[in-house]
Amino acid sequence: MTIDQNEARELARALLAKHGDGGAANGGAGTGGGPSVVAGQADTANGHGKAERATTSFRDHPGVLEAERRFGRFDKWLEQMELPNPYYLPHEGVNGAVTRMANRDVVNFSSFGYLDLAASPRVRQAAKAAIDRYGTSAAAVRIVAGELPLYGELEQEIADTYDTEAAIITASGYLTNAAAIGFLLGKTDLAICDSLIHNSMVAGTEWARCKRVTFRHNDPESLEAILKMSRRSFDRALVLVEGVYSMDGDVVRLPEIIEVARKYHCSIMIDEAHSFGVLGARGLGVRELFDLPGDAVDVWMGTLSKAIGSVGGYLAGNRELVDGFKYVAGGLSMYTAAPAPAAVAAALESLAVLRDEPERVAALQRNARYFHRRARESGFDTGTSEGTPITPIITGADEPAVLGAVAMLQRDFSVNAISHPTVPAGRARLRFFVNCRHTEEQLDRALVTLRDVLDGLAATAGQQSTLFQEETS
Repeated sequence: MTIDQNEARELARALLAKHGDGGAANGGAGTGGGPSVVAGQADTANGHGKAERATTSFRDHPGVLEAERRFGRFDKWLEQMELPNPYYLPHEGVNGAVTRMANRDVVNFSSFGYLDLAASPRVRQAAKAAIDRYGTSAAAVRIVAGELPLYGELEQEIADTYDTEAAIITASGYLTNAAAIGFLLGKTDLAICDSLIHNSMVAGTEWARCKRVTFRHNDPESLEAILKMSRRSFDRALVLVEGVYSMDGDVVRLPEIIEVARKYHCSIMIDEAHSFGVLGARGLGVRELFDLPGDAVDVWMGTLSKAIGSVGGYLAGNRELVDGFKYVAGGLSMYTAAPAPAAVAAALESLAVLRDEPERVAALQRNARYFHRRARESGFDTGTSEGTPITPIITGADEPAVLGAVAMLQRDFSVNAISHPTVPAGRARLRFFVNCRHTEEQLDRALVTLRDVLDGLAATAGQQSTLFQEETS
């Protein structure tokens, strides 16, 4: 039996009318099922189904409540004081060593564009040319009609840089870690993580549903103690570390970690988001710094959004592994749109500029060492940082970090406040990203201003608002 279009409409209306008084057909409140978001209700005036307003809400969701608890009162206080909110504050130009925010030019320590490549005329022109040739989007998944010559060119460049057989580029740095780890590990496997690895790596272990254990930050002896106790209980084991740790600015003890990992038959994956373009004589990252062969690490991961000045991520390793990433792993190349042509062209040209203009890396490393040394000489707690472009100024409590960021912005400096849960409770900080374009005068002035700001906050600590009382209790 066939049903024509008119009969199908009448049948649909009858079904809507049948369930209209009791909630949605699939388990509405009137049928004893769970809450419905949209309920179908018959409209007797015109015979068409009419959508009701949503009957559920996410207002009591733990994440929503947490955002309100941590930031709601702070937002209202800033509004009352007519002060700019340092979170989600728009830039009005290139996010470089100096930028424009809140209608003023500020010396910028909030950008991880360490080499200022996003402002490079060559890089910008390459991005524009890619738009003119390919448009703003590849408009497809790579495996099905979304492939462009640019993608293979950048992947070959990355593979050559790491001395590996192959590489894959992705549209998101965060998703690169999460999807790759989720692909590599399973329920019978073990992830052994530095205690300070990035959230994207943690997310990957959750996707994998593997066993996750942590070792003391940057401590090969702690890693060995854990592996000695637990390695035999699992099939595969993957050690997860970063090249430069994003909140602390210290460098991974990679040769020692490799030695321990290989002793216990573990694979190694390293996140070079903040080390590629930063470490090594040519800025080629930890492999260059420690003079390692390409196969010293199983999975080299990095982002295109930090020193490279674009957006996206990459993975490099042996060809079979990269093929697995390309043809099977969801979220890297499969089941997701191809990277924007302009972003890939920008990254490709950035690598060329990195080769052609070594003075960028030299200036960055010089500025990073200078700022770190001057911060320590000024009496600031810089934690475990080692003179990389990331120097944290540890404040301990959240109030001086967050209010300090607001006060610094009022004095024409942009700097990030980082608090719990991003860093451990009691280890809040102002995180400074140093840029190759900063001058020593700007670096010195920032530290002098910060000392004045933090001393002022300390002097009035007893009079400060209890905005953060719940967060630090």
